[in-house]
Amino acid sequence: MTISIIIPAYNEEKRLPMCLQSIMENKTSAVLEVIVVDNASTDRTAEVAAGFSGVRVVREERKGLTFARQRGLMEARGTLLANIDADTRLSAQWFPIIDKRFTADASLIGLSGPYDYYDLPAWQRFGVRLYWTFLALPMWWLTGSVMVGGNFVVRKDAMERIGGFDTSIAFYGEDTDLARRLHAIGTVRFDLKFVIQSSGRRLQSEGIIKSGWTYMINYLSEIFLRRPITKSYTDIR
Repeated sequence: MTISIIIPAYNEEKRLPMCLQSIMENKTSAVLEVIVVDNASTDRTAEVAAGFSGVRVVREERKGLTFARQRGLMEARGTLLANIDADTRLSAQWFPIIDKRFTADASLIGLSGPYDYYDLPAWQRFGVRLYWTFLALPMWWLTGSVMVGGNFVVRKDAMERIGGFDTSIAFYGEDTDLARRLHAIGTVRFDLKFVIQSSGRRLQSEGIIKSGWTYMINYLSEIFLRRPITKSYTDIR
């Protein structure tokens, strides 16, 4: 297995270096390439990314998360596509878990796990862990379709079989849509151990309860109605 790491980025010159540094420090020989999709940024995102050895920058002028993800899919050469956000940080266990899960289960086509928000207060981080453990995990048991947009790995051939990302979805529900369609052709796994460090800036900006509620109702809408219900979003990526 070879891994293409895909990072959609819009105006992420400040947080992207930490993300890329964590990749360089923890990547294994399975990592074939690191692709930063500069999604119509107006800052130094592309310049910052190009400053890291082994990072390839591609420009996607159509602004939108799913457009950026789709461009990454089209550019990637690895058998596994690891999609993360520009404000995330990988741990030393992240790549070994990918190898272990995909090696052990030939039917596995998608792997995802939770966020641990490194910049939230301790009590909020604890509350988020409860959310993953007592809401997200049981929903995966029930539906088999849970993915976290900034922390998932998929087989490229499976993505091609389902026609890639649904670019008609702007933001909310795009990861659930992907999980649902992948689950129809193979196994999608949500693993609490497959955790990634991420910024809680969206939760801080919109409020942790409101954010959790918005994600939950769009998850349910995608599962039962096959479409998200929230169209507007703040472009924090």
